[in-house]
Amino acid sequence: MRNPWRATVLGSQVAELLRRPGRFAATGLSLLIAAFVVFGTVMAQQIITATVVDTFRGTPGAVSLVVGPGGEEDIGEDRLREIRGTPGVIEAVGRFEGGAPLGGSAVERYLALSADPGTGALAEVRLIKGTYPSGPGLLAVNTEAASAYDLAPGSSLTLLRPAPDGEGTRRVTVEVSGIVRSTATHDAEPTGYAPGSRIGDLLGAPGYSRVDVRTDPASAAAADPARMTERIRQAAPGAEVRSGDEVREEEARQAVAEAKDSLELVNVFLAVAVGAAVLVATSTFRIVFTRRVRQLALLRAIGATPRRIAVALVAEGAVVGLLAGTTGVLAAWGCGLLVPPVAGRFGHDLSVASPLPPAEAALTVLGTGLLAVLAVLAPSLTASRVSPLQALRSAESGEGTANGVGRTLLGLLCAAGAAFLARQQYAGLPRPGDTDYDRFLALTVVVLSGGLAFLALIALGPRLVRPVLSAVALPLRRTGAAGRLAVAGIGGAPGRAASVSVVVALGACLVGSTLTCLASLESYERYRQAVAAPADFHLYPRDSGTLDRLLAADLASRPELAGVTAFRTAEVVQGTYSATVSDLDLGAVRSGVSLTARTGSLDGLPPAHAVVDAGYAHRLGVRAGDRVTVTYEGRPVRLTVAATLPGAGPYGGNFFVPAADLTRMGADAAPTVVTADAAQDGDRGRIRAQRAITETLTGPRRGDGRVLAEDATGPAEGADTLRTVATTVIMLLGLTVLVAVAGVATTASLTVVERKREFGLLRALGLGGSAVHRMVMVECALYGVLGGVLGLALALPYSWLVVRVAETGAPFTVPAGQLAVVFTTLVLVTAAAGTVPALRASRTSPTVAVARAE
Repeated sequence: MRNPWRATVLGSQVAELLRRPGRFAATGLSLLIAAFVVFGTVMAQQIITATVVDTFRGTPGAVSLVVGPGGEEDIGEDRLREIRGTPGVIEAVGRFEGGAPLGGSAVERYLALSADPGTGALAEVRLIKGTYPSGPGLLAVNTEAASAYDLAPGSSLTLLRPAPDGEGTRRVTVEVSGIVRSTATHDAEPTGYAPGSRIGDLLGAPGYSRVDVRTDPASAAAADPARMTERIRQAAPGAEVRSGDEVREEEARQAVAEAKDSLELVNVFLAVAVGAAVLVATSTFRIVFTRRVRQLALLRAIGATPRRIAVALVAEGAVVGLLAGTTGVLAAWGCGLLVPPVAGRFGHDLSVASPLPPAEAALTVLGTGLLAVLAVLAPSLTASRVSPLQALRSAESGEGTANGVGRTLLGLLCAAGAAFLARQQYAGLPRPGDTDYDRFLALTVVVLSGGLAFLALIALGPRLVRPVLSAVALPLRRTGAAGRLAVAGIGGAPGRAASVSVVVALGACLVGSTLTCLASLESYERYRQAVAAPADFHLYPRDSGTLDRLLAADLASRPELAGVTAFRTAEVVQGTYSATVSDLDLGAVRSGVSLTARTGSLDGLPPAHAVVDAGYAHRLGVRAGDRVTVTYEGRPVRLTVAATLPGAGPYGGNFFVPAADLTRMGADAAPTVVTADAAQDGDRGRIRAQRAITETLTGPRRGDGRVLAEDATGPAEGADTLRTVATTVIMLLGLTVLVAVAGVATTASLTVVERKREFGLLRALGLGGSAVHRMVMVECALYGVLGGVLGLALALPYSWLVVRVAETGAPFTVPAGQLAVVFTTLVLVTAAAGTVPALRASRTSPTVAVARAE
């Protein structure tokens, strides 16, 4: 028999849904945003996959079979001839990849070498200037090599290859016959090309690492792929034979996997955004159900059980979630279709994604419905227990149940767990030189601790609102009635304020942590670059000894060079360890790059003082102000530690002392190292600088030296990479802030509806519409203030812990200006979220104060 009460309860909820669709649109807004960003990520993955597949160029499409050695030995020339003679084979080319240093310059350079026929269907390069090598002593280079080494057809190159007897090197001079462009998307380094046999002769290679085979599709011998594969195996016993389609699919999968790696981080922040959406939806449902307390009490009065009411409210939430999920999926799909043409207008070629993926769309919609059920569960259980007597009362805010003892105990328990994990991780932080430290596990523990801390913030939020509010809102109480009423309005509903502010705090915490970690890692990146590549060129003796004393002055006189620096190094003993002492001025590094001190200061190194690298500082247990003793040629030298470095020292130095101290120790006055930078940026400037160094290095003592061209990846590029990653992360974290702003707007809208009589009474007492407008705007801004304070309070300690775990030597740097901008932005956007609700509140008529409550 049909249960009449079920029909009555469900019918009342459906009627309410139809009567006030705007109210339920507000409850589903955060869920709609969550569905949009989740399915938007699905569309982004599809666009990336389609773009990579369409643009990827690996094994040429004409390759029918790919033959690999199958063992440790490469495929020899005789085997290649057997493969070419196999019936059904039109063409077979051997592939070999290697490389060789370039001679003829004081600067060490390297050229990758690759075997390629240069013409035909199996060629991976296209000639753009000159001719392709057709005989011995010729080599084609790609555009990257031509630009980096200033090459053109007719230029000569000297390759250094091991001598046949294994002792020394053999110099092989080749002529550049042409410039080519590689069609392979993975080939972007300076590379030389020639047919396989020529490359093998240059490198002394015994065979090929791979053979690409093109078969005749019209041939009867090649009609059966399995039979053709067997024939190739007979021609090259032990070889591994795969189809060209299989190899191309594997290469494309690898390329797609590498592209999708950039989205792995997105999934983490999507989970955060979805969690924020659930929190906002939970708060919104609680407000809506509190507003409908009289309706629910009437249902209880006519016999509806709490279980039936709870089921009806959950069903209502599920419907809202499914509708929101459907809308979000369709909106994301539409945006995904618009992205490629819009990107094309800005010069970015993106492929159109496949049609709407039904499985992912259905899962997103169902997942949004499930999130809605999770969000509505707790508010529905609370609302279903309403007393029938509430039918005779006005709607209340529901704050009385917000601060239960159980919730407080849960919050304290989560806080204790977070503190315990953080303390354990602090005690186990890595020391300089630790190589077996499991950073992934450590970061996992830090994230777990941060998650518990955030759960504690959720549970204890209602108890934290009033103390934090009393501290930050003191100036508002002095701005007039609107400010005082706004503070009282937030403080009078701490549970509601906490529900919204916690989501804002989540965004503030994540953005603040990202900016702080970025500032710290950028500082360490500048230090690392200063150590790894302090200058463009590094000249030092081949054997232990010194360089010409006039070499630095002669190099400094060349206009192609800048920043020429000469310094000395010497070996000392500290206890049972040997160490390197240097008189390098740590301020004389590449322009725009600076070293930082972990303890002490690097400015103005006094006599008898030293700067110690992180490894020796940890080994000796010293910091700025301590004393150390080193031994040079049997004589002890006492030094005071002026500063310690966060990592290794430049050029392998362990102790850095003033030049006068190194001279008093007995070191030779001639330099052991000379460094220089190119006077002009770019490849052209470096090429001119290399020529200047080569021309200057004449004479017996100078000729004994050699120059290394340091890594061309400058500090700006490394910092740009960090900033690009951080910008991407911050944009993703903006999803959380977007959900938080939606929550503020929804809460403010529902609050305005709920407090109509209050606003009417204020208007009746003489408060103007503009004052009411300011009051609501200030209340919304206070959500941003509370969230910003609580979020940044969590961000700073956990940022410090993350930086210490990720990179022990990184100095902890707080970007105070950026954090102030984040805080101000949060306050402004949350205030802006209340614009429309404030306008509605300002229009409340004073007559509402005497009207019967809805």
